[in-house]
Amino acid sequence: MHRSSRPRAPVAAVAADDAERLGFVTLAQFLRQLPPDLSVLHDGGNGAERLRWVEPSELEDPTPYLLDGEFLLTAGLPFLGGGGAEEFVDAYVRRLVRARVSALGFGLEPYFDAVPNSVVQACRRHNLTLVAVPKTVPFAAVGLEFSQLLESDNAATFRQLADTNRQLMRAVLSARPEHELLAALVQRVPVWAVLVGADGRVRARGTAGAAGAPATPGADAAALAPLLARLLSGSGPRVELDSFGTAGSALVFGYPLRSTRDANLGALVLGTDAPLTPAQNSVVSTAVGLLELLVRQRTSGSLAPSQLATALLLHPDSVASGGTRQLNGLKDLLAQSVSSTRSGQLRVVLGIRPQAAGAPDAPAAAAATAVPAGAAAAPGRAGRSGESPVRELLEWRRMFDTKLVEITDFGFATITRLKVDDALLAAAERLGWRLVVGSATELSGLAEAYQRAWSLRGRVGTTGRSVRVDDVTWSVAGLLGKEAGAMLTARLLAPVLALAPERRDALLGILRAWLGANGSWDATAKATGLHRNSIRRQIGTLAELLDLDFNHAQARAELWIALQYTDELPGMRAAPEAPESGAGQPPQER
Repeated sequence: MHRSSRPRAPVAAVAADDAERLGFVTLAQFLRQLPPDLSVLHDGGNGAERLRWVEPSELEDPTPYLLDGEFLLTAGLPFLGGGGAEEFVDAYVRRLVRARVSALGFGLEPYFDAVPNSVVQACRRHNLTLVAVPKTVPFAAVGLEFSQLLESDNAATFRQLADTNRQLMRAVLSARPEHELLAALVQRVPVWAVLVGADGRVRARGTAGAAGAPATPGADAAALAPLLARLLSGSGPRVELDSFGTAGSALVFGYPLRSTRDANLGALVLGTDAPLTPAQNSVVSTAVGLLELLVRQRTSGSLAPSQLATALLLHPDSVASGGTRQLNGLKDLLAQSVSSTRSGQLRVVLGIRPQAAGAPDAPAAAAATAVPAGAAAAPGRAGRSGESPVRELLEWRRMFDTKLVEITDFGFATITRLKVDDALLAAAERLGWRLVVGSATELSGLAEAYQRAWSLRGRVGTTGRSVRVDDVTWSVAGLLGKEAGAMLTARLLAPVLALAPERRDALLGILRAWLGANGSWDATAKATGLHRNSIRRQIGTLAELLDLDFNHAQARAELWIALQYTDELPGMRAAPEAPESGAGQPPQER
C-alpha cells in the first residue's frame, strides 16, 4: 500500500479512455480523422491511449528525443543499405516500444514504394501499431491534422468543463446539495466518491462512475480509516494518496475540507483505477471547492437562520395559527438550518456541564479523542475568562450538524436532525458534558419537546448522567431518578432510618401500607395483620418522629414518593409490594 502527502496539485494524466472522457486525443480518434489513403498494417490494440504529439524523424535512434505517447513518422531513411537488415529493424522497433511510442507511420517514397516486410514483421512481433502513409499525404499534413484535432478537442473539453461546472453549481443549489454534487462528480469523472464529516462519519457517497464505467462501491470504513486520520489531523491544502487492493481503488485521493482558519470540517475521498486527466482534475478541484463552501456555510453561517428568526420574531403565532404556505416556508427555513428536509424529524438536545466535583473539563487529551486533531478548540473551553463563546458555538454547530444552537447559563441548547447515537453521545461526554436528548418531532412540536427536555435538566445535573427523553418513565418517580430519589428519602425519613433495623423496617412497612391504603385504618390493619388501634399508635409515632402533619396531602405525597426509593439506600431490605387498592395515588384520610 502506497501512502504519501503533498500540496494540492493536478495528478499526472496518463490514463486511457474513450472519446467521451475529458482532456486528450486518443490514437483511435486521430486515425479516424486521417485521410482514407492511409492504411493500418498492424493494430497494436492501443487505440484508446492518449496521443501526445506527431513527430517526424529520420534518425537511426530517435528515442532520446521522444516523449511517451508520440506518433513517429519516418520515410525509411534509417533502413537504407545495411539498415535494412532484419536485426537492425528489430532493434529499431524494440527501442520505439521501450520508449512508449504510440505508433509508427511509414512514408512511401522517396526511398520505398512499399513498407519493407522486415518492418511489418518487427512491428507485429513487438506489437507496435504500423501505418502506411502514401506519397499523396505529406508528413506536414499529418502533423497539421493532429494539431487541428487537438485544438478542436481542447475546445470541446472547455465546453464540457463549462457544462460540468454548471451541473455542479445546480447540485449546490438543490435540496440535497452534497449528495447531488457527488452524483454529478462521479457522472463526469470515472471515480467513486465518499464525503465524510469532521467526525469521520460518511455523509454522502457517489458510486455511479462515468458513462459506461462499471459501478464500484468504494473502500470500506476500515480501509479508509488510516487515510481519514491523516486527512483530519493535518493542516493546509493538500492531497493524501493511498492505494487499496479492491476494484476501482488502485489510486485513492483524499482532499481535506477546511474552514477559513484551517480547521478540518471533513474530507472528500476519491478512488479510481487509472490516473485522472488535467481536465478531470479540474472538475475534482471545483467539486472540492464547492464542498468546502457548503461545509463552511453549514458550520459558520447561512441566511436561513436569520430569516427564520425574523419570521418568528415578527409573527410569533405563525407556528400555531399560520396558513399552509406560511408554515411550509418556515419548515423550509428550518430544514436548511439543520441540513435536513421539510419532512425530516428533528430533536431538541440540551447540553449540561455536571456540577459534581471532579467532572472532566474537556482536557486536550479528551478533545483529541472526540474531535479530530486540527479542528477548533473543543466545546466547553470557550466562554472562560478572556475567551469568546463564538468558538464554542461554532463547534457545537459542527458536532450536531446544525446552525441552530443557543449558548445558555447551564450549557447549550440545539435543534438537530441527528439521532444522537451512542458514539456522538460518548464524544460529548468525553468533553465533560452531559446531554438531554429529546424525542423526534417536527416544527409544531419543538416548543413542547424543549419543555420535556428542560424538565430533565435538574435530573442530569444531579446524577451526572445523560438521559434520553424516550427512555424516561413520565411519572414523578421516573422524572426524579434513583439518585435524587435516594437523596430525598435519606433526608425526609432520616429520623426513622436512624432507628434499629427491626424497628425501622416495621415502622416503614406500616407507613407504606397505610399510605397505600389511602389512610384507611381497617384496610391497613387487614394488610398488616395488626389491630387498627395499633396502627393508629404507630402512625402517631411516625408523625412525631418526622415532625409532619399527616393530615396534609403534601406531606403524605412526599412520604409516598420517598418510600419508592428506600431500596436505593445502603443496608435496606427490598420493600414489600403495597396493596393494590389505591396504590400509586396520593393518599387521603377516610
